[in-house]
Amino acid sequence: MTAVRHNVLTDAGARDAYARGVLLLKREVSGFTTDQFGIPGASRPVRTYDLFVIWHCLAMRTAIPPGGEWWVRNAAHSGPVFLPWHRLMLAVLEFQLQRVLDDEEFGIPYWDWSVDGSLPAPGDAPLWRPECMGGQGDPVADGPFAFDDQDPGTFRVLLETDMFVNLRQTDRGLRRAFGREAATLPNAVDVGEAFNTAPPLGDPTLARYDSRPWLAGSPGFRSRLEGYSGPGLHNQVHRWVGADMTLASSPNDPVFYLHHANVDRLWEAWMNRNGRVYLPSANEPETMLGGRIDDALMSPFGLRARPRDLLDLSALHTYDTVP
Repeated sequence: MTAVRHNVLTDAGARDAYARGVLLLKREVSGFTTDQFGIPGASRPVRTYDLFVIWHCLAMRTAIPPGGEWWVRNAAHSGPVFLPWHRLMLAVLEFQLQRVLDDEEFGIPYWDWSVDGSLPAPGDAPLWRPECMGGQGDPVADGPFAFDDQDPGTFRVLLETDMFVNLRQTDRGLRRAFGREAATLPNAVDVGEAFNTAPPLGDPTLARYDSRPWLAGSPGFRSRLEGYSGPGLHNQVHRWVGADMTLASSPNDPVFYLHHANVDRLWEAWMNRNGRVYLPSANEPETMLGGRIDDALMSPFGLRARPRDLLDLSALHTYDTVP
């Protein structure tokens, strides 16, 4: 079955199923324990949802190439693998949600933040109402992921990272702080600018997916969508939501996946226009080991996937609309 990913604001069924599935995964014991990942403190069971938090953090601490500096370019960010790696993460979470919801047609909904970016007060947008994702706070106090210290079954953040991306145990509510680190969200004009990759002044590199030296701000669509050149896009959304969304443990916030589903949707739109292409090629030197089209993407769960394998997942899912 091919799942369809719907706009979270136009499909209440997908919205509610997503929240229900996240809560089920958050309560489900995965079979892993914290000590297996080297997380300090007493050994405790890791919930299935929290495995994705760990995966994200481990990828951020994995340098490309091995032995390099992970804060310059890592297995999930600041380089070409940003889009295929997060596409893999979304696909695996989607499968887990389908399993616990017993619905093989379920698709992770997306949040089109460019619509909210045109509002005078994005924090008042429908996404943040109690019937949707709840609002901001320390902790978030309404919506499906509200925190209640007296209820052990409430949505709880159990793992977080420090400023050096080291995982540590905690037990608290979800945190959001709208607009403190970025004044607003990207809007439709910003998205359009990212798609405008016509070569300026005869420079052909901006029409590419990515380009040498394959770093955060290298010319190309990936850098524009990730937010290191041109409009902020992906990075700006994380900063605007704030608090937990600004940490390496940002998948703690279920909005993370709604955000990345939209990022993935924009990548799909770019490929519809420019072809299912990826750079760097397999011929790039070992200095790009881990980032070339046929290199294995970082996964601690026994998965084997390359960027090449992620260029077309239309057999697994599609989007209700692609810009």
